[in-house]
Amino acid sequence: MNLDPALNADLHCHSVVSDGTLTPEALAQRAKAAGVQLWALTDHDEIGGQQRAIAAARAVGLPYLTGTEISVTFAGRVVHIVGLGFDPTATEIVEGLRATRGGRGPRAREMAAGLAAVGIPGAFEGALTYVGNPDLISRTHFARFLVDAGHCADVPEVFRRFLTEGKPGFVPHKWASLKDAVGWITRAGGIAVIAHPGRYDFTPTEEYALITEFIAHGGRGIEVVTGSHTPAEFVEYADTALEFGLLASRGSDFHSPDESRIDLGTLPPLAARLTPVWAELADRIHR
Repeated sequence: MNLDPALNADLHCHSVVSDGTLTPEALAQRAKAAGVQLWALTDHDEIGGQQRAIAAARAVGLPYLTGTEISVTFAGRVVHIVGLGFDPTATEIVEGLRATRGGRGPRAREMAAGLAAVGIPGAFEGALTYVGNPDLISRTHFARFLVDAGHCADVPEVFRRFLTEGKPGFVPHKWASLKDAVGWITRAGGIAVIAHPGRYDFTPTEEYALITEFIAHGGRGIEVVTGSHTPAEFVEYADTALEFGLLASRGSDFHSPDESRIDLGTLPPLAARLTPVWAELADRIHR
């Protein structure tokens, strides 16, 4: 298998097991049809869809890496760490993710109470109708309910008006620590990757602190080409990967045919000057 940076790898997407709208089986078929050559399903704080994804990828002849996207609290903000190529049966990561998910239900009820206070009753029950896994109820599920109920025109409007810090439906959550998330992944035999670093709006000093602490805990990769990055950020984070000696990753962050800006397999390739994360995970690829 070709493991160079030009490989059409899509190592970041979500299914109904977290906050996507397609099953792992449908995603495997969509990825294969789009020309993806290496795929990973990275549901939020959940690895319950991994065996389905492995089987679905194998059924369509699509090489597969196990994946997850772990929510981390860093410097008072939420940062996402993608794990790739780990053992999805390893007890520590299974139990760690279960504990991380544990606070989502109470948080969701607080969000619903905040929305009810501004004249939107029944949001918890409404959001649940969009949830494949009740343990993973999230802001995205509330957003879909609010759009379909006519309160907003689209998901971005919901977040702007109701679900970001300072808005009626926003409730913070204490996620995993950076040390824990990276440790769970690496001790399960995988590689930890900073997801979509351009999204966090960190100052240069804050970003440096994130990257250096991530590396200190054993983190080894960074997403360079991803759905929320601009072409300028493709270049910026390629430079960052080289500066810090990090492996480069690539993924659409696809959630839904109706919501995602970028479809599976449609991103430009990584720059030839980078070392791709999959080059060090060849023995972890399911075929």
